[in-house]
Amino acid sequence: MNTRPGETVDDARLTYRSATLDDVALLRRWDDAPHVVASDPDTDWEWESELASDPTWREQLIVELDGRPIGFLQIIDPALEHSHYWGDCGPGLRAIDIWIGEADCLGRGFGSQMMHEALRRCFAASEVGEVWIDPLASNERAIRFYRRLGFEYVEDRWFDGDHCAVHRMTRDRWHEVGR
Repeated sequence: MNTRPGETVDDARLTYRSATLDDVALLRRWDDAPHVVASDPDTDWEWESELASDPTWREQLIVELDGRPIGFLQIIDPALEHSHYWGDCGPGLRAIDIWIGEADCLGRGFGSQMMHEALRRCFAASEVGEVWIDPLASNERAIRFYRRLGFEYVEDRWFDGDHCAVHRMTRDRWHEVGR
């Protein structure tokens, strides 16, 4: 993995596994962590029902550092997602939700590693041309993070009452920034 100036990446490898109902307590604890609340203050993910289903349009992963759960990654196909959160979308898109739940793992490069893996998974499907993210417009730290990785601003949108700054990574841009 390539690092950027000032970025620290631990030597340990991250692993990714499917989130299960056994992870509900962990995910609820992360939902209440101050740094997670700051990025997603009003959302109740309803983990019991979320993790009880496994639709083909969604991948929900627990990210582990040397066997210790540290984060969550979700990849969806917004055209097929049942709530139509992203509105009417055509084919060839993916949307990502990502966070590090453990505060002691922030600022250590794991978020970059997780996002690189998420993009690799998204663009592994030849039909995917763009990946979208929707950080809160007020979350300047997340926006800087996504832009540093090569995401480009698209527009401000309101999702479920939250003012978000939608960004995208195109396949061409992904190749350009060095995957």
